[in-house]
Amino acid sequence: MTEFNNDDQVLISPNLSSLSSQSPPLQLGIMASGAGTNFEAIVQAIADGRLNAEIRVVIYNNPDAKVKERAQKYQIPTVFIDHREYEQRENFDHEIVAVLKAYGADWVVMTGWMRIITQVMLDGYPNRIINIHPSLLPSFKGIQAVEQALAAKVKITGCTVHLVSLEVDSGEIIVQAAVPVLPDDTVATLHARIQQQEHIILPKAIAVASSIAGDRLSRIS
Repeated sequence: MTEFNNDDQVLISPNLSSLSSQSPPLQLGIMASGAGTNFEAIVQAIADGRLNAEIRVVIYNNPDAKVKERAQKYQIPTVFIDHREYEQRENFDHEIVAVLKAYGADWVVMTGWMRIITQVMLDGYPNRIINIHPSLLPSFKGIQAVEQALAAKVKITGCTVHLVSLEVDSGEIIVQAAVPVLPDDTVATLHARIQQQEHIILPKAIAVASSIAGDRLSRIS
């Protein structure tokens, strides 16, 4: 099933309005490289009772990332790990996993993480790494997804929350929101409307991903 949000031009699929809360709270580790607006959307969802979770740590790799200030505002621990100090991506990911484990994170959420991960991360958190991407995957993977959509002159784009795999923006899709492309859209205006939907679907997707994982474990046991 699908659902419409307050803007009846935006379609979210699947319909997660009846999703039950998780118990005990999910222990989240956030990874971000930029402003951290999606991080703050998660914080608000937790505060509003829409997501039963705790954010254990925020890891950022850009010294100027605004997410640090947002996290500090909520007294959430932050750790800066500079990828430039690591010759091998695997060594960088080993450090990230070590920090996440040290802070007790059970799930990892990438909210604008601008680095390609390695098998080290996937082994550390198998099927427990979530990413959000500003397109309707599998269309417009990689960087500048909004620019790609405008260049292709598509009439509909959107955003996708998915599980992370080795191939960029190719893991199992959890939730998507479709956003119409307006005739006078620019990169800025379209990106802003997509980002509004990211803030809506990301907390829902975190909850549904944990539910899916729990169901799979129950079937195995």
